[in-house]
Amino acid sequence: MSWGSPRSPQPICAPVEVPWADKGQPSLALLGLGATLSSMALSFPAELPQDCHQLFLAGQQSSGVFQVQPAGSQPFKVYCDMTTEGGWTVIQRRTDGSVDFDQLWDAYKNGFGDLRGDFWLGLEKMHRLIQEGRFNLLIELEDWEGNSQVIQFVFSLGGESTAYTLSLLGPLSGELENAIGDFRQLPFSTRDRDHDLKADTNCAKHLSGGWWFSTCGHANLNGKYFRSIPRQRHERKQGIFWKTWKGRYYPLKSTTMKIQPAALEAEP
Repeated sequence: MSWGSPRSPQPICAPVEVPWADKGQPSLALLGLGATLSSMALSFPAELPQDCHQLFLAGQQSSGVFQVQPAGSQPFKVYCDMTTEGGWTVIQRRTDGSVDFDQLWDAYKNGFGDLRGDFWLGLEKMHRLIQEGRFNLLIELEDWEGNSQVIQFVFSLGGESTAYTLSLLGPLSGELENAIGDFRQLPFSTRDRDHDLKADTNCAKHLSGGWWFSTCGHANLNGKYFRSIPRQRHERKQGIFWKTWKGRYYPLKSTTMKIQPAALEAEP
């Protein structure tokens, strides 16, 4: 599917030339994505940063699309959130329903959407960023009444041979209870690659999106996007939900998922 059209960069004064700033040229990763930098003086090494946190430590303070290169990986583009403390690499965003998340395994593996809008970065890119390390996953949720919630936990992510298994390495922080389930390790499922733990149901097919399913009822942030809440319960169950906030049948308005090295709190 299309990666989306490039958006015009905002004018800036005295742009800083850095090797990984996206200048709007198409690439084999996410096509047609631009980024701009502030005019602040930055001290960058010649090589590409491994992730957005490393870019933040180099002095970059403006959010946008940048090239990164994790160890042992080819470069690819990511959206960096520099407004949340420490610099975060955004791996998923749902805001307006412009991108269909009911995709097959290869799409979830490689990524789809527009880095400046709704998108899924891609399981393989996520794995390259995380590899064998410990990362914080920050999940931001918003309902249709303007309320929001944040969940954060430490995790690791296996490679494709493990079906990109997500492993919980610590308790969740925030006001919400765990909606991942009681399982510490969950493989990723799509409607053409069923790895969930519910023997009689393909959760990804049933709920219109790929996810780390245990059974089908705990959470799905990649479900169908509704621009208003459907009246019919059987429709609502296909939406974006986090069971311990708003319940199983409340389709959320927006979600964002972002990652950062878990060792951040130990840094000076």
